[in-house]
Amino acid sequence: MALSVNNLVKLRKYPFIAFLFFIILFVTFFILTTNTSQPPLRQPSVTKTIPTTPSPLPLPLPLPLQETVSNDSTETVINSELDDSDSGEGLGYEWKVCTGSLAVDYIPCLDNRKAIKALRSRRHMEHRERYCPKPNPKCLVPLPDGYKVPVHWPKSRDMIWFDNVPHLKLVEYKKEQNWVKRSGNYLLFPGGGTQFKEGVNHYIQYIEKNLPKIGWGKRTRVILDVGCGVASFGGYLLDKNVITMSFAPKDEHEAQIQFALERGIPATLSVIGTQRLTFPDNAFDLIHCARCRVHWDGYGGKPLLELNRVLRPGGVFIWSATPVYRDDERDKKVWKAMVALTESICWKVVAKSFDSSGIGLVIYEKPVSSSCYKSRKENNPPLCDENTRPKTSWYTPLDGCISAIPITNTWPTPWPQRLNSKPLSLSTDPEAERVFHEDTKHWSELVTNVYIGSLGVNWSNVRNVMDMNVGYGGFAAALSDLPLWVMNIVSVNGPDTLPVIFDRGLIGIYHDWCESLNTYPRTYDLLHSSFLFGNVTHRCDVLDVVVEMDRILRPGGVVIVEDNIQMLNKLKHIFRSLHWSTSLHQQRFLVGRKGFWRPETKR
Repeated sequence: MALSVNNLVKLRKYPFIAFLFFIILFVTFFILTTNTSQPPLRQPSVTKTIPTTPSPLPLPLPLPLQETVSNDSTETVINSELDDSDSGEGLGYEWKVCTGSLAVDYIPCLDNRKAIKALRSRRHMEHRERYCPKPNPKCLVPLPDGYKVPVHWPKSRDMIWFDNVPHLKLVEYKKEQNWVKRSGNYLLFPGGGTQFKEGVNHYIQYIEKNLPKIGWGKRTRVILDVGCGVASFGGYLLDKNVITMSFAPKDEHEAQIQFALERGIPATLSVIGTQRLTFPDNAFDLIHCARCRVHWDGYGGKPLLELNRVLRPGGVFIWSATPVYRDDERDKKVWKAMVALTESICWKVVAKSFDSSGIGLVIYEKPVSSSCYKSRKENNPPLCDENTRPKTSWYTPLDGCISAIPITNTWPTPWPQRLNSKPLSLSTDPEAERVFHEDTKHWSELVTNVYIGSLGVNWSNVRNVMDMNVGYGGFAAALSDLPLWVMNIVSVNGPDTLPVIFDRGLIGIYHDWCESLNTYPRTYDLLHSSFLFGNVTHRCDVLDVVVEMDRILRPGGVVIVEDNIQMLNKLKHIFRSLHWSTSLHQQRFLVGRKGFWRPETKR
């Protein structure tokens, strides 16, 4: 006889019916929970951005491909929760566009005219330093007329769209020196410079010929170019696996750093004025200045003492300027002062020469120990008292003393082994080394399994990247084989890991995300943050940070945020109000894509 529920009831098989019902309920529950489970989140502390537990983070599984929605036929958007709506309406935010003559290129902390006007002195470049407005501006910078998606690397090294950086002052001012030229819709960069009369490649070879131990791209990996112009020196050194932090102030050399970043060359706005540069001690393998217009012996020699602070022991300073090779009275006076100052800080001349074009240079080497300082006839400038000397390099006055050389210091491992070797500045505690290597492994796996293949980012269009809170720099290290570069940001309110970044052969700066960054608008292709916002929002409004992200991100650029779901939902709400498309992945990663939308201006 066929069994049925009615027959079972008639036969009073109630225990069997109950058991069958229980089995069905259990199977249903198991299926539902299996399909909806998510990988566990790494929960950081408020003040730490690096892993502190022995075990690496469990990695999420890649998401399946779903659909292509990009205008770029090579880009696939992969999502679990995708909202490509760009209406931005009804989300509770009323955005306004910045106005005024500086609006298109607005840098809040460098364009605070009220604060600059109130300065008592400009003698030491005080007017080129940071003065952030309070409260932070909430307006959105407008786009230049005719703005286009930037030319991609490597073509961008030599040419960019004129409409994206529509400034002609340097074209005219430096037309005889081949800095930059205009050709139709493009600005061209021929690789010339004030000191590069035979081209920058010839100049780079000339330096190594004078001091072969420099070893571009092996011994010398991380360099600082002071007063860099349009950064052609750093741009061409990329071919030799050298990464250059090029910097210059926002001054009458209109848009030079903006040109550099539009070209895809690492650069930042800064000045050697009255405050320390935002780099750690003993960071750079080499420092370069070609007619950088810094009075090294001025201000009691503090500008050169600042270079000494950030130059690695055994590192070199290359100075190519008229006092090196001209004999007029002014240049002789400057050269004499430079000789006295460099001798007083125990820098040794290791090369001095003149090339066929008449340009000359001198190369100084910093000592590897403090023994020379102690044997000087005069203790001037004095050694810094390390017990009272400020450790931070954020709004810190320049030192008038010589920073101590670490008792134990060696030169980093040659590149590329340097990237994953134990950093020299890492704690000697064995636990610190283990955590460092596990952090490196964690980011390598996360970038490979998730960031590259599962977030829908077209990495072939990404050149300028910023990691907004780096820890040990594992994210940048994991991307090192791609044709891009990463500006690593270490928060001034968290653990100081920036020395580790430089030891690894990477670059970065200190910053506080409650303030605006020293860069032009529209200068980065991709911004990345991993559990940044919990720390920042204890000190300022999350809206301040998002407005700054919108300012520095290019139209068409991408933001990747790893955080808890509550923060991701809050950020998604703000991103959508900016008409960005968003996608949420595994309840853990939020991807935002900026468009060309700007608020309508009232006429």
